[in-house]
Amino acid sequence: MTDIGDVQSPAAKRARLSRVLLALLLAVIIYGALAYLVLPAIWTHHEHQKGLATLPMVTRTAQGIPGDPINVGLIGDEKDVLCAMNEAGWFPADPVTLKSSVEIAGSVLLDRSYKDAPVSPLFYLDRHEDLAFEKPEGTSADRRHHVRFWKVLDKGEEQRPVWLGDAAFDRGVGVSHYTGAITHHIDADIDLERKTLADDLERAGMVDAKYQVTGVGPTLDGRNGGGDLYYTDGEVWVLRLVEACRKRSDPATIIPSPPATEIKDQIWQAVANTLRN
Repeated sequence: MTDIGDVQSPAAKRARLSRVLLALLLAVIIYGALAYLVLPAIWTHHEHQKGLATLPMVTRTAQGIPGDPINVGLIGDEKDVLCAMNEAGWFPADPVTLKSSVEIAGSVLLDRSYKDAPVSPLFYLDRHEDLAFEKPEGTSADRRHHVRFWKVLDKGEEQRPVWLGDAAFDRGVGVSHYTGAITHHIDADIDLERKTLADDLERAGMVDAKYQVTGVGPTLDGRNGGGDLYYTDGEVWVLRLVEACRKRSDPATIIPSPPATEIKDQIWQAVANTLRN
């Protein structure tokens, strides 16, 4: 026999449902505020290079499709950049011409060396890259480390020019997921490629100091201009180059990020290690 006290009236059921829906709505609002407002605001920092605060942190293709994210920066004039990259073992990329296009095709198809093969142009601040470099892995140009750089400030906090770049690793040749054009596909772990470039420059004694500024922000499922997946902690590592190619014998000085960013980076490392495995 059912106890009358156990039977809820329609009004009581509606009240209970309203409380559940209100709790769910409140949870969604709190999540949205944390994920899209509070945490990004806490993690955003440009104190070491204030002039970058208003700049976009993603490149674009000639068709306007979002391309590779900005993930590395250099401080120094053009001679400093050219010297540092040369000492680090990275070669200036040839411009894209009919001749260089034929040469890179021959390198890929015939497994022939082409250490300064061209890289496809990307656009940032409405212009293609000012400088581009690469470091081959193996003989063929289908697998290589590469980076483009754009000069974005004539004088930054150090009263020296500031360059932003998009380091990535080409893992092979294929077709764009978006346009069907022949292109290189990048490895998803662009933070690892950023580290590769930074390590090469530091080992060569070309880095005086390094620090982070906010880039695109933590991203698990980004897509570049060819539709390739990438993930990143969303930081830009800025490397202050030595002047006049005077090598530094001791390790580069690390200028710390705000505590909230360092905590975020530690959490991200756990996420990234899972993705790499």
